[in-house]
Amino acid sequence: MATEWDGSDQPSLTHAASVADLALRLRWLRRRQAHQRGAAPLTYRELAARTGWSHGIIGAYLTGKVLPPTDRLDILVRLLGATAAEQGALATARDGVEELLRAGAAPARVVPRQLPGGVAGFTGREAVLDRLDELLDAATEGAVIAAVSGTAGAGKTAVAVHWARRVAERFPDGQLYVNLRGFAAAGSAMTPAEAIRMFLDALGVPPLGIPAGQDAQVGLYRSLLADRQMLVLLDNAATADQIRPLLPAAPGCLALVTSRDQLTSLVANEGAHPIRLDRLSPAEARQLLATRLGAARVEAEPAGVEDIIAACARLPLALVVVAARGAVHPSFPLTALAGELRENDGGLRVWHGGDAAADVRAVFSWSYLRLGPQAARMFRLLGLHPGPDIGEAAAASLAGVPAAEARQALAELVRASLLDEHVPTRYAFHDLLRVYAAELAHTVDSAAERDDAIDRSLDHYLQTGHRAAILLNPHCYPPVIAPVRPAVTPKRLIDGAEARAWFDAEHRVLVAAVDFAGSTGRDVHSWQIAWSLVDYLDRRGHWLDWVAVLTTALAAARRAADLPGQALTCRHLGRAYVRLHRFDEADAPTRVALEIYEQLGDDSGQANIHGNLGYLAEQQSRHRDAIKPAERSLELFRIAGDPRGEGIALNNLGWYHLQLDDCLLALDYCQQALALQRQVDDRASMAITLDSIGYARYRLGQFGPAKDAYQEALRLSREVGDRYYEADTLVHIGDTQHAAGEPEAARRTWHQALSIFDELGHPDAAQLRERLDHLGA
Repeated sequence: MATEWDGSDQPSLTHAASVADLALRLRWLRRRQAHQRGAAPLTYRELAARTGWSHGIIGAYLTGKVLPPTDRLDILVRLLGATAAEQGALATARDGVEELLRAGAAPARVVPRQLPGGVAGFTGREAVLDRLDELLDAATEGAVIAAVSGTAGAGKTAVAVHWARRVAERFPDGQLYVNLRGFAAAGSAMTPAEAIRMFLDALGVPPLGIPAGQDAQVGLYRSLLADRQMLVLLDNAATADQIRPLLPAAPGCLALVTSRDQLTSLVANEGAHPIRLDRLSPAEARQLLATRLGAARVEAEPAGVEDIIAACARLPLALVVVAARGAVHPSFPLTALAGELRENDGGLRVWHGGDAAADVRAVFSWSYLRLGPQAARMFRLLGLHPGPDIGEAAAASLAGVPAAEARQALAELVRASLLDEHVPTRYAFHDLLRVYAAELAHTVDSAAERDDAIDRSLDHYLQTGHRAAILLNPHCYPPVIAPVRPAVTPKRLIDGAEARAWFDAEHRVLVAAVDFAGSTGRDVHSWQIAWSLVDYLDRRGHWLDWVAVLTTALAAARRAADLPGQALTCRHLGRAYVRLHRFDEADAPTRVALEIYEQLGDDSGQANIHGNLGYLAEQQSRHRDAIKPAERSLELFRIAGDPRGEGIALNNLGWYHLQLDDCLLALDYCQQALALQRQVDDRASMAITLDSIGYARYRLGQFGPAKDAYQEALRLSREVGDRYYEADTLVHIGDTQHAAGEPEAARRTWHQALSIFDELGHPDAAQLRERLDHLGA
């Protein structure tokens, strides 16, 4: 018989400040019940069987990802053996958490709903939809992979999205979607690392909670999908290797893959179920036209309909383009439309896969020739753009026209179904249309016109990125860039919030632009656009992207024989490697940067590099080794007459000495730093230095002065909007309150910090939560 449960680790059942706190109480009940039964705790699956809920939602309740509804909490706590009094206390605690949630004090669980909008008037494909339904039923036993393949323009995405939306309710934990751009222009296909990062963002993992390495990110992704029922739609994949890291492994999950390739290795090794999507049948093609043009119109002209279907090779993409023309001109006879197709037969015969049936240039050229001059020119030039999509200001720069004129041309292309406005003011091509547009640009426009358009496009990203980077970090050391070219329209940005939003929208385009500029001999644009990304990629945790763009940029700066560009790129590349804890790789570019700055006689550059060498040592817990480069950094900043840099170096020295328990010397350095920072009004650095001073006072047992320094640091962190340092300083205030014999004040302060860490998804939240649990016990 089990021994009596002593409840020594029992949390308070009447107090909960977050969903996680309530989950802690549920887990305690589960452990107590297991102890009383003399058996293992009821598993999530056992609880699911007794409640009729999914085991994924049970896990979400017990791990603090989701707040249980009141009626479900009542059922759950009874199953876990709660007494009547405990049930009442837990219900009261739950109501309190709900009030905090409504007030925005704790984050709710994210259930992604990423499926694109369905295709209007979708028709046919019943056999394929039935086969997918069969696979759906098998997903309850284990993760299922369905691989839909077919030629370009066959409608693979339309089928996949239509079916996924139809069965979305079967996946209550969410649906993920990504366009892998497997057959897009060179350099713009998405890597597995990029896709994983997008999925982690969609699953609510904040940047600071995302591990640096790809393997760790894949592990986190699959852990998040464990015990969840999720649909993962991987659209437009090129190879099996591109999608393997993205495949879910948990029962109840289904991965739906589309590709022009049959992905035979995925079928052989992962047991994917192949589904071949052929061209539409004649009946399905007629149905598609009837849906878009009206049944009466189609029935009235069978001969014209048959000619259109034949000219379009029964490919949905081509039929949709023709139908758009017919819908805009309802009085045009269908025989006349068919005749136009015959007259403009261009023979687009060479497509990936060698399928001669994909001869749709006739259809595209027919629609292209109906465009106005400005829209036609915009269409051609868009084929030269390197990114996966484009915004209005960038399109205006590409074409060298005012924004209003660009907007009109883009709208005309959307109406003609030659361009898709997939989100407001952002536009993208189908891959076939991109290739066709690029062909036209190389046929119609001169080499000089093409080069000018590309130069204007890259200049748009350089000029806007340079401005955005300075708004994000006003104290950065920007490179000198060339004046803006005529007819370039940079995006107007006012503050840091607008800069972050612009980077969010253009992130993937900018990464592609760095590669494209480097591959086309525009090396200065390559490394300078890469520089504009460094603070954004660092703060968002895109460290793999950071290394990739800087590696490309370094090669470009070397080809351009640009020594300042090489030094600046090497400097940031070293820090990027430190972020990834690739310390051996961090040393070489950092020292190359130092050699170049010495050759250039750039004292500020050398000072920054010595500061980075100290940072590298500190991150490896070699605190004593960090002292010498920090001292050299201080000396060089003083020689350069850079008081802001001098203040940062002094605080770094103080912090390193604090780690070596030399509190008085550390305090002296930090006070010197603070005096300089007040002179130059560097408030962000002042907040960090005041936190260091508070920590030194705390270590010396001077709790009153420590609190004063921390409070000023807290005020400044809030003023500059630095949420992490606000939370970090709150933790230190709580530490000081606890050491001063004020446990209740410490608890309140730590709860404030915990709320911010939870909001940021920072790993410090777990340690702080354990401290609060221990304090409660």
